[in-house]
Amino acid sequence: QVQLVESGGGLVQAGGSLRLSCAASGGTFSSLNVGWFRQAPGKDREFVAAIMWSGGITRYADSVKGRFTISRENAKNTAYLQMNSLKPEDTAVYYCAAVRGLLSITPAYYDYWGQGTQVTVSS
Repeated sequence: QVQLVESGGGLVQAGGSLRLSCAASGGTFSSLNVGWFRQAPGKDREFVAAIMWSGGITRYADSVKGRFTISRENAKNTAYLQMNSLKPEDTAVYYCAAVRGLLSITPAYYDYWGQGTQVTVSS
């Protein structure tokens, strides 16, 4: 069973940056595709970014393209989400998720989830 633990969330002013980490244990991280999702109060969970197991393919939501960067270090069993030029509308709980197979933007496709980390961007 794969366990995922997110960290790095916090309170930041608009225009600032944060780097989220997703540490994996209990499985072969290097064989897993990783996605980042977020959920704001009263809204559905939405796709943010995803990265193939090899790191060779990435996908981003239009709302974060050019501002966020997803990456991974398989030797450290960790994935990252670098978030720059943050906006108040980026405020949400951010979750990392993992799955073998296709690189998907659909939350229901992912098998493993972390507990989430809060990101709050003040205006």
